[in-house]
Amino acid sequence: AWRNGDIDTLKQMNEQMRIRLGKLTELREATGDPFEQVTYPVTAHSATIIARFEELEGQTVAVAGRLMSKRGMGKVSFCDLADRYGRIQLFTRIDEIGPAAYEQWQRLDLGDLVGVTGEVYRTQRGEISVRTKEYTLLAKSLRPLPEKYHGLKDTDTRYRQRYLDLIVNPEVKDTFEKRSMIIRTIRNVLEEQRFIEVETPISNQ
Repeated sequence: AWRNGDIDTLKQMNEQMRIRLGKLTELREATGDPFEQVTYPVTAHSATIIARFEELEGQTVAVAGRLMSKRGMGKVSFCDLADRYGRIQLFTRIDEIGPAAYEQWQRLDLGDLVGVTGEVYRTQRGEISVRTKEYTLLAKSLRPLPEKYHGLKDTDTRYRQRYLDLIVNPEVKDTFEKRSMIIRTIRNVLEEQRFIEVETPISNQ
């Protein structure tokens, strides 16, 4: 049975989806369909930038991933970009990308997939970041992500919507990747030891 809280959450989600669909329509009319952008020339990943900061500081890199948080208003904003290897902060200023591009940047939603080209640097607070020079919207997220501080906790929802569980719970994705590696390793060892025979097709000749 639906609880009142469930119904309210569903209504809020439907409203957010309606707003996001409206943004998608506006994007298609103004700049084209973002879903037609199928590739992006990534040159570095989040974990690589953080691990090799001394080497990459001041250099221009291209990263791509999902927007997981947005902070700041006015002429400056901070975002967290998540790729398959981790997260890195994006620092975006209106005077560096221009008013029109910055306005569209501010209209992006959590969950949107973007490609960003910018300079590697460290903020005054010491956080390794990428200073946005230009960006490309790669895909519009039409469904809202779970609320930031509570995340995805409901077990039933996590099992039914594994894709969402993998997005918002990095430890789950890590478990899946390790499980896949373990199974692949066991399979390779068994094949090398000939515990698993590979059948040779019978020739028709």
